[in-house]
Amino acid sequence: MKKVLFASFESLPFIKTGGLADVVYALPKAIDKSKYEVKVVLPLLKKIKEKYYDRLTYLDHIRVDSGIIHEEANIYEYVNEGIPYLFIENDHFFYRDDVYGYGDDAMRFSFYSVAVVEMMIRLGYYPDIIHTHDYHTAVIPALCKLRFYRIDEIRRIKHVFTIHNLVYQGEYDKQVLFDYLAFDYANWEDGCLRYKDYCNFMKIGITFADDVTTVSETYSKEIQTPQFGERLESVLELRKDDLYGIVNGIDTDSFDPKTDKIAKNYTQANYLKGKAENKEALQKEMGLEVNPDKLLVSMVTRLTFQKGVELLTDSMDWILMNPNIQICVLGTGEQRFEDALRYYEDSNKGRVVFYRGYNEALAHSIYAGSDMLLMPSLFEPCGISQLISMRYGTLPLVRETGGLKDTVEPYNEYTGEGRGFTFGPYDAGSFRTVLDYAYKTYAGKRKDWNRLIKNAMNYDVSFALSARKYESLYDNLVK
Repeated sequence: MKKVLFASFESLPFIKTGGLADVVYALPKAIDKSKYEVKVVLPLLKKIKEKYYDRLTYLDHIRVDSGIIHEEANIYEYVNEGIPYLFIENDHFFYRDDVYGYGDDAMRFSFYSVAVVEMMIRLGYYPDIIHTHDYHTAVIPALCKLRFYRIDEIRRIKHVFTIHNLVYQGEYDKQVLFDYLAFDYANWEDGCLRYKDYCNFMKIGITFADDVTTVSETYSKEIQTPQFGERLESVLELRKDDLYGIVNGIDTDSFDPKTDKIAKNYTQANYLKGKAENKEALQKEMGLEVNPDKLLVSMVTRLTFQKGVELLTDSMDWILMNPNIQICVLGTGEQRFEDALRYYEDSNKGRVVFYRGYNEALAHSIYAGSDMLLMPSLFEPCGISQLISMRYGTLPLVRETGGLKDTVEPYNEYTGEGRGFTFGPYDAGSFRTVLDYAYKTYAGKRKDWNRLIKNAMNYDVSFALSARKYESLYDNLVK
């Protein structure tokens, strides 16, 4: 049985700031347990410690001496839904209110990465494969191959590195490599740890992993171009034979309209009644006019440039010319977008509502009660919201980029095929054209609209197929 260790900085149900947590939670659950022993390692962050500390089992104690870092840590274990989670406790680095955003993040991520390797040595636990995720853990393959390679069990480990979002790379002064990670200066001089004249964690992960994956097939191609490569396209081009795009799924137990805590549970068999009741409940909860004939269009997102929020705010006056469209937005982010949405809510009570922040229960209600979900992203490595919305029979309207292109088949009015609406160029005109088309389909071709809902709900958004593809990678690395 092959052993696979997932190394990440966040995972549900313990801590979440974005889609990374969803993947690190759902993918290990989907891996075939008859063939693979899967564990996950996480830092024992403050919010995790406050909620779960009394349930953790103490395993051992380690000391991390790495450059100028001299710290100690405790190792704990907790089994959640059949998956053993290992936690590294160090309050100096991890007992903080937020997950990221500190001036010493480079030291925090470096300590954690070295601690993962020291943990394996201390416990005598040597996985066949370490699957690292995003730049926070990207240096682990290099640590194993350049610093701890004299240990036979470490040297034999294979590495898979998954890029969840190439924008965030972990760019730091080159001294991080020596002061915190204790690499040999020769590895800087020969170029393998260098990116221009600084340290780039993402580049190191791409360089030293045996296989590199990203979270959709289209995104794997996009990031090899200057438009989406974020200055690493040449590095990715060199790894193109080992670069794989595997689309994400979602945890279909957590997101299931049949069992979710929503106003009315439903399935494909009774979705018309179920969605109608959830729509009414959502309209009441959010202070929108209760009217089944209004097209209720929602967004559940970070309010950032990446998510295409400007296409919505730049189009609000145009959208509101149609009295039969309602807008509901849940999220927080850039001030300009929050201010714009607050303005439109204040001046259009009953038609526009903006909930600033994040509320998990409300998000589920929005997925269940909306008619359509907007994701007009500038770029989107995979996207989770469009998968959830299809699971609940809420039709996604997306831009054709990354995982959105791979998962949302556009409506074909001649064949009735499709499970949403899509547009190509990133501009307000293209966005408005497809939104108008969607509205006319909703208002004038309700049979087609309902067929699209069925198509969306029948689409497999689980991790089952993706897990088989990851297993194939694992098998090719470890015979």
